[in-house]
Parts: sequence; C-alpha cells; structure tokens
Amino acid sequence: MSTFLLILFTLMSYNVENFFHPEHDSLKNDYEFTVDGTRHWSYTRYNAKAEAIARVIVNAGELNNPPTLVGLCEVENEACCKKLTYLLRNCQYDYVHYESPDERGIDVAMLYRKEQFEVLSSRPVRVWLDSLTHTRDILYVKGVVNKSDTLHLMVCHLPSQLGGTQASAWKRAAAKKVIQGLTDSIYTIHPQAKIIVMGDMNGEPTNDIQGLTNAMVGTKMMSYKYKGLWSCIDQFYLSPAIDSTATVRVFDADWLQEEDTKYLGLKPKRTWVGYRYQKGGFSDHLPILLYTLNSTL
Repeated sequence: MSTFLLILFTLMSYNVENFFHPEHDSLKNDYEFTVDGTRHWSYTRYNAKAEAIARVIVNAGELNNPPTLVGLCEVENEACCKKLTYLLRNCQYDYVHYESPDERGIDVAMLYRKEQFEVLSSRPVRVWLDSLTHTRDILYVKGVVNKSDTLHLMVCHLPSQLGGTQASAWKRAAAKKVIQGLTDSIYTIHPQAKIIVMGDMNGEPTNDIQGLTNAMVGTKMMSYKYKGLWSCIDQFYLSPAIDSTATVRVFDADWLQEEDTKYLGLKPKRTWVGYRYQKGGFSDHLPILLYTLNSTL
C-alpha cells in the first residue's frame, strides 16, 4: 500500500524590496520613491513592480495552486495591497494591512485566499525599542484555514543590521521579546495552538523563541545574498503542532535570479542596484515557502 503526501495549505514569506506607491505620503519620509524623487519612481515602474510580485506569487504554488497565505515585507501602504489583489483577482486574494510607525513607511502585510482562509481577528503589535523609540509593527492575524484549523500568524520585519550586526543586535532582541510575549499569551489560552511566525529576521537562523522551532536552523537554505555571501535571514518559526507536519524550501526559480558578475554564481534579480533601476527585477530576497503535509494511504 502506497503512502501519498497531501499538501493541506501553502504559505509564502517574501521581502519584496521597496514596494512603494509613487504618491507622497505626507506623514512619511518617502520622497525618494516618488515621481520627483531621487529614484524617479514613476507609475510605470510601480506597475511593473506590482506585476513582478504578482508573477512570483502565482508561480510559487504547487500544481498551479498559488499559496493560501502570503506574508509580505517592505510594502508601503494599503494602495500597494489593493494593487496586488487586483492583479491576483483570479486567485481571490484579500489582504490585511495596518500603517506602521516606520519613518519611511515600510510595512508588513498579509495576503490570503478568501475561499481557503477566514480572518477571525487581526491587529498590529507595537515594538518598542526603548521608552521613546519604536520600530516596525508586527502583524498578528488569527484565522481558520480550510474551514478546519485555527492558525495564529505573525508577519515580521525585524530591525536591520545598519550600524553593524553586534551593535544593532539589541534592537532585534527587543522585537523577539515582543514575539515571545505574544507567543506565551497564545499558549496560555491554547496550549496546542498552531503558531507560525514569518518574515525577514535580519539575522542568521537560531532557536531563540521558546515554544517555537526555527525551521531554517540546520538547513542549507539561502534566500539573501550580501557582498557575495548567501544567508537565510527570511525565516519561519513554528509551534510543535505545525512543525510536525511542515516542510520548507526557498523558491529559487532561475528567472528570479541573475549572474553575479562581481562575486560569481547567482544572486536575486533585484529592482535596484544602488540607484540604478533594473527593468525586469523582482527583489533582493528570494521567497521562502512552507507546506503543511498530511499523509494518506
């Protein structure tokens, strides 16, 4: 008797690299990515960027079935989310997004296929670095997938390594302390909860959140290349109820990459190389995918 693996649902996490709307937001320092800004971010370039992201999402699923859930990093605002769901309308995606306190307007968001996932509640979770300073919010979404399992999801974009890895480590530690607190509060009410934390962690994979396992620890998966060195700063943290049925991989299709003429090999085909716009680019990150599996005889 043969055993088959049935994919219950697919989840994608993707840092889409500066997906800005060209219109200036008076509350944000987004001048760089406006029509008159230093990058001359036109509606033509904006539309091309949106279409590139949509192409990745559609092609990331197995058997022509795009991911049920998509966590996004570096999305400026709700208009960007609306643009993506319009382009992906045949897949019936909707979105969850809140404006974060990021100075430039860099937010996280989540797309979900309405026929496969029902949002029960959502909220932004503020991350304070100290008593006066905060960074990007964490997006928390609770919902039911395939009318059966309740999921607790967190989409994160932790503080960067600007200023040096060690010098900025305390900022990421502060953000993970918030993730830990939210995880603990969920477990207090639901000890067998299915929790997935996803996003750009801006650091190497480590098992540093109690009650969750970092799915990238011990693997050779690579999603980001900086100065010739590959790493996997895009990660999934999973609760035991998810970890026991999940498998992860990097979506590294050839068309998402290009030749690395300086450091050799391949690298993600990004939208910007410094201040030079690269037509046909996608992002400086590769997407990561999580599949939850069920064995059937």
